[in-house]
Amino acid sequence: METPPLPSTKSLTIVPVQTSQQWHDFHHLPFKIYADDPHWVPPLLLERKFHFQAKHNPYFQHARAAFFLAYRDKEPVGRITAQIDQLHLERYNDATGHFGFIEAIDDRDVFDALLKAAETWLREQGMTRVIGPVSFSLWDQPGLLVEGFDTPPSVMMNHHRPYYQGRIEAEGYQKAEDLIAYRYGPEASMAKWDRLMARAMRGGEVTLRNIHMDKRFPGEVAMLLDIINDAWSDNWGYVPMTKAEIDDLAGILRLLLRPGDVCIAEYKGRPAAFTAIFPNLNEAIRDMKGRLFPFNWIKLLWRMKVKRPRTARMPMMGVRKALQTTPVGAAMALAVIHSVREFNFSRGVVDSELSWILERNDKVRHVIEMVGGVPYKTYRVYEKPL
Repeated sequence: METPPLPSTKSLTIVPVQTSQQWHDFHHLPFKIYADDPHWVPPLLLERKFHFQAKHNPYFQHARAAFFLAYRDKEPVGRITAQIDQLHLERYNDATGHFGFIEAIDDRDVFDALLKAAETWLREQGMTRVIGPVSFSLWDQPGLLVEGFDTPPSVMMNHHRPYYQGRIEAEGYQKAEDLIAYRYGPEASMAKWDRLMARAMRGGEVTLRNIHMDKRFPGEVAMLLDIINDAWSDNWGYVPMTKAEIDDLAGILRLLLRPGDVCIAEYKGRPAAFTAIFPNLNEAIRDMKGRLFPFNWIKLLWRMKVKRPRTARMPMMGVRKALQTTPVGAAMALAVIHSVREFNFSRGVVDSELSWILERNDKVRHVIEMVGGVPYKTYRVYEKPL
């Protein structure tokens, strides 16, 4: 039995996404919203379709979601998701759900109806608080762009119209956290920190190595996630990845990474810190209009494996908690950043992004700013009681 449409507002109707046509409208709506935005990067439609399917996305092994579309006179004008992550509830016991993937024309009624649809569904599931946009999780693409609209987003980062902020805040949403993206260009220098890094390496207690890309690779990825689980365990909203999510990530990383893109610092023989840098896929797909076929897949393969993007993103960095406030911990963080940066900048990369970093994570922000990182985009996660 199909779920009936939600109540209409004038000519505006909110419907749950169920039919193939509705899914088509859901995935194609951003192409309408950003048609004249020179900085928006059309996502690959095939990848987006898989991302929303439980059989392809391990997130749905521990989460459930609802998907809504707004239509006006049969034209799609907005979309939103509402989701509940069981692992989040088990960790925090806070009856909090999420909304995500919000896209809409600049219309108060559309934003109001979409957010109310998500809130109603979450409330019916027993939630008493909502945060968002989180699309689908903090491991995915969280936050609403509120600063930095004048440049394209890096891979796995959001881009929004400036009016979204006002429309969402008008519905009673308040800032929960800001996430900062740093630009880390070729002008940044680490020369003044060479002595600190050299001192940490003296005596052989700290050694650096690159990731193994052979049959040891799955174990290497699991080890990196173990560092992250320890380093990030006290971070706001953090939920550890499941084994299925780690395996899924490993498959993606094997396609994207070279050994020099991941640097691991070992302290007294134990992996203790690392950072990873990804080629900026958005640069490679920007002119593809969301399509891989019939010939764009060849273009993408060439751009990722031969020509390589000239921009990159560092989405992961971690230092084990016990070392985070020590000089050796700071030195290891600097050293792994320096290693992947030099590897990439010596091979044609001209600019990079470090993201995202919690606004209140003073320790990591201090390290990034020490090496010349400059904040240039801000993403906001909102909250609201239900």
